Amino acid sequence: MIEGFARALEHIEQHLGDEIDPAVLARYTLSSEYHFRRIFSALAGMPLSEYIRRRRLTVAAPLLAAGNNTLLDVAVRSGYSSTEAFSRAFLAFHGVTAGDALRGKGPLRTQPRLRITLTLEGDRTMDYKIVTTPAMNLVGFSTRVPLVHEGPNPAIEEFNRSVDRAALVKLKELSDVEPRGVLSVTDNISGDRSEGSELDYYLAVATTQKAPEGLAVLPLPAASWAVFSGEGPEITTIQYLWRDIFTQWFPAHSYQSAPGPELLQTEYNSDFSLARFHIWVPIEQPA
Repeated sequence: MIEGFARALEHIEQHLGDEIDPAVLARYTLSSEYHFRRIFSALAGMPLSEYIRRRRLTVAAPLLAAGNNTLLDVAVRSGYSSTEAFSRAFLAFHGVTAGDALRGKGPLRTQPRLRITLTLEGDRTMDYKIVTTPAMNLVGFSTRVPLVHEGPNPAIEEFNRSVDRAALVKLKELSDVEPRGVLSVTDNISGDRSEGSELDYYLAVATTQKAPEGLAVLPLPAASWAVFSGEGPEITTIQYLWRDIFTQWFPAHSYQSAPGPELLQTEYNSDFSLARFHIWVPIEQPA
C-alpha cells in the first residue's frame, strides 16, 4: 500500500492541470475509491479534493508571479475551466487576488507535496474483533449536523440534550440484536468529509422489531464489521481511536472500509468521568 500511495501522489503531481479521477488513484493502492478517500483523509489530515486544490494553487502562484503568463493561461494549466473559478479559489487559498500575484504582490501560501516516509508506529495495541450481523434496522431519533474532527460537536451535544430521557428508555427496549443498547450513529456524510461537512446523526437501537410511528428508520443489510474497543475520557479518546483505525489498522490489514453507517456504543463509570466504548466500522474484503 505504501508504494501505491507514493505512485498515487506522483500521479497527482503529473496531472495537476487535468481532471484527476480518484478511481484511478485508488487503483494504485489496489483498493476501492471509497476506501482510498477515507485512508487519504486520515493520513493527510485533509480530504483528497482539498489537497489537489491546494497543490494546484501552490503551483499557480509562481506562474503568475513570473509575469509572462496570462490569467487564463495559468487558470487552464491549474485545472480550472474559467478565470472566475480560478480567481475565487486563488483568493480563498492565498489571501490575495490573482491579479495582485500577477503584479508581483504577496505574500503567497504554499502546500508542500506530500511524501511517503517510513516511521515506526503501532506502539499501542488495538483491541478489535470481526463481527457479522444479519439484516436489521436502526431505529431512533435523527438530525443533520456538521462534521467536527477534533473536540466536542456542539450540534450533537445539543441534540442529545433535546431527546427526552423517558423516550430513550422506551427506545432501548426495542434493542434485540447486536450491537445492544442506544447507539450513536453517523451516516451519509456529504462532500469530501472536510470540517463542516454535514452528516446524519442518530440516537438509535439495532432491532428486528417494527419501528414505532414517528421514529427514524435506517435499514441495514447483513454486514461485516470491525469492532474496536477502548476506554478513557470520552471525546478525545474516541476521536484518537477513530484516527488510528484509518491510519494504522486498515493499512496493516487486508480489509477495506465499506460504505455504511459507523456505530458507537458507550458505557460510563459511576461519575461519568471515563467511558468504555466500542466503535463499529463496516468492512469488506477487496475484490
